[in-house]
Amino acid sequence: MENILEIKNLSKSFKDFTLKNISFSLPKGFITGFIGPNGSGKTTTIKLIMNLLKKDSGEIKVFGLDHIKHEKEIKNRIGFVYDEDHFYEELTISEMKHIIAPVYDKWDELKFKSYIKKFNLPQSKRIKDLSRGMKVKFSLAVALSHNADMLIMDEPTSGLDPLVRSEILDILYDMIQDENKGIFFSTHITSDLDRIADYIIMIDGGDILFCTPKDELLENHTVVKGSLSLLNSIGNLNMIGTRKNRYGFEALSSDKKTTSAFARAGAVIDKPTLEDIMLYYTRKEHPHA
Repeated sequence: MENILEIKNLSKSFKDFTLKNISFSLPKGFITGFIGPNGSGKTTTIKLIMNLLKKDSGEIKVFGLDHIKHEKEIKNRIGFVYDEDHFYEELTISEMKHIIAPVYDKWDELKFKSYIKKFNLPQSKRIKDLSRGMKVKFSLAVALSHNADMLIMDEPTSGLDPLVRSEILDILYDMIQDENKGIFFSTHITSDLDRIADYIIMIDGGDILFCTPKDELLENHTVVKGSLSLLNSIGNLNMIGTRKNRYGFEALSSDKKTTSAFARAGAVIDKPTLEDIMLYYTRKEHPHA
């Protein structure tokens, strides 16, 4: 399988945070979700990929090319949709487009106009007067109008209403039908990834915890629920994380023998969501009185 992005032993240290020699790859033709709690290293990783931060060590290749030596060529083929607004606030959509379009070799004006119409974006409206959803749609229209081979998204759906989020996810799904493209989707809204992601990469405290196909990840984990007496009799040594309250416990397991032991003893076994997996891996044990 050909990779559209490859990261090997990437590290970056700050005063109070370190990205710890992380490695992962992004296969072509898929949507890869990048998850983790706030402050885990998601945005730092993206800024390193885009050469907006200087790495301390490691290797980053995009489209098989070194991200620094071939920076201009790479950025010509990447679309960006960031949580922060990177446009000139006083300009209108039309004025901003006239600044952006010449930067890209493959700018498609007809495609841009099509997305502007599809997204109901008023070209004469100033950027600062756009809603959060409109700004994201404008970013997406720009990204898709220069025929980007990879889309990098940093919390694009944060703060959007469900209808707008659903519309954006549909667009991403349509884009990825071209198997030569790839999407790197960083978010803490895991329900979006439950719907469209193919692969999941999880980062916590500057470490990559796993990089695996989503279906495989969900298949290999279970949520176990039962009484405290049941937990005390069997134990939770092989649980990834456990939460207790006065009524019982809930835990995440990836160990089939442990899950089977609890099932035989009468525990309830459920399928997890990506949110369950992220919370248990990052919070570990949280007992409550």
